[in-house]
Amino acid sequence: MRRGPVAAAGGVAVVGAVVLAVGFWPGGDGTGTDGTAPSGGRSAAAPSTSPTKSYALSKAPATIPAVREHTAARGPGWRPAEGKGRVVVGDGDLADEAKLLADELKLTYGGESDPRKGDVQLTLTDGDEGKDKGGDKGKGGAESYTLTVKGEQVRIAAPAEAGVFYGTRTLKQAVSGGRTAPEGVVRDRPAKPQRGFMIDIARKHFDLKWLEDRIRDLGDLKYNQLGLHFSDDQAFRIESDSHPEIVSSDHLTKDQVRGLLKLAASRHITVVPEIDSPGHLGAVIREHPSLQLRSARGTVTRGAVDISKPEAAKIVDDLLKEYAELFPGAYWHLGADEYLALTAKNPEASYPQLAAAARERYGAGGRVQDLATGWLNDRADTVRPSGKKLKAWNDGFFGGGTTEAADDLEVAYWTGKEIGAREPDAYLKAGRKLVNYNDEYLYYVLGQPQTFRYPTGQRIYESWTPLVVRGTKPVSERYDDQILGGTFAVWGDLADAQTQEQVAAGIRMPLRATVQKLWDPRKPALAWNDFVKLADGLR
Repeated sequence: MRRGPVAAAGGVAVVGAVVLAVGFWPGGDGTGTDGTAPSGGRSAAAPSTSPTKSYALSKAPATIPAVREHTAARGPGWRPAEGKGRVVVGDGDLADEAKLLADELKLTYGGESDPRKGDVQLTLTDGDEGKDKGGDKGKGGAESYTLTVKGEQVRIAAPAEAGVFYGTRTLKQAVSGGRTAPEGVVRDRPAKPQRGFMIDIARKHFDLKWLEDRIRDLGDLKYNQLGLHFSDDQAFRIESDSHPEIVSSDHLTKDQVRGLLKLAASRHITVVPEIDSPGHLGAVIREHPSLQLRSARGTVTRGAVDISKPEAAKIVDDLLKEYAELFPGAYWHLGADEYLALTAKNPEASYPQLAAAARERYGAGGRVQDLATGWLNDRADTVRPSGKKLKAWNDGFFGGGTTEAADDLEVAYWTGKEIGAREPDAYLKAGRKLVNYNDEYLYYVLGQPQTFRYPTGQRIYESWTPLVVRGTKPVSERYDDQILGGTFAVWGDLADAQTQEQVAAGIRMPLRATVQKLWDPRKPALAWNDFVKLADGLR
């Protein structure tokens, strides 16, 4: 695992001296016992020559995920003084971030103004604020930030609004429960650009408040994606104008979705919608039974549409175009997994209509997997004009045919259990970008069907990294740049196995463990039990 310039657990690196002469800040004792702790962000010990007061050298703020680097200093630190301190901005574009923080810390929003003692200033700057003393910029970019506590003020600076927001999340956690934000400088950035949580709202209906609560929690944890799998065999869960007949009784209206999108945007979270096809379309097939895939013997293949029929493509494209307008985010998930026609021993013999359509389109050597790949590429062509980056499940990338999936499709790698399973290396060697959804660690499947077991935060925290894409074995570090991040997923296979409250409780620590490993590539400094105590203290 690549290391930053600051030592991993157990090590200390000196990255520069910080000498401060400050007055006493009421309520902060500067001893490091007020909530500042070695939470995984590494403090750089910088001895002070002649401070005006005797303060202990500060420790890194205790946060989840842990900050990447903290330059220690001597001083009283900072904590919010209700009704006295302000949040001010150096750029009017940061008003939303400032107002949110002011509300959370019970401070006053001061607009564009010079900071005073007790204030927090948010500002945009040029350059990569996450750059550390060793010169490693990492991959933070727009999500990097610097948080400085000095002179009874806090300054959060970043090259983009997202980085400023993440700085406010660090400050919010640092002062939670009456703690004091430690004196010194935090330089922070994520290791991975995609940090996601996906929820299957098709099989199990989750109410609006539950989804809103998850968004707020994800924002505080510095996640930046929320996947919505809203169409499957069991239900179709978002209002539709083009095909209202397929929508289930328990569903989100478009206005409710717009409200979720607004809330997510305020937390710098991109919502990634998924309409899975050509499998998992049972809710569509119920209202359009002529699209049902049947074998040569007339056997129904659950959830699968007959991709030799143009009508199947038309209805799915209608939906893709409709929801591409509703969801303005940068990503779209095309699904493409578990098309059960391809699990047959001889797909061409079992589904002669698919075989004929494949030969007609791809020539005499065309096979059913070519037709399925063509379906995926056609759906990508439908969404691509919206400018979105496209994802598909790894078992939707079929090998052994005469055609290949489009080069710009990201692989959402979830399993090695599919027919003809290929190792992650097969995709990575081909140069594809990949997002880790490893079902061994990151799949919370309701009811634990088949071999699934509810994942534990401890196992993720102690054993998983983004390089562990399939099973428990990591891929080579040379592929690190191609692995764009990871996503923790909740699937509603046995929807009634847990209430939505039980789901929220069950995923709480796994979500925290996952984001810790996506944000910081180093071995966590805290033991698991201490990580749990920290999480409980940040409630």
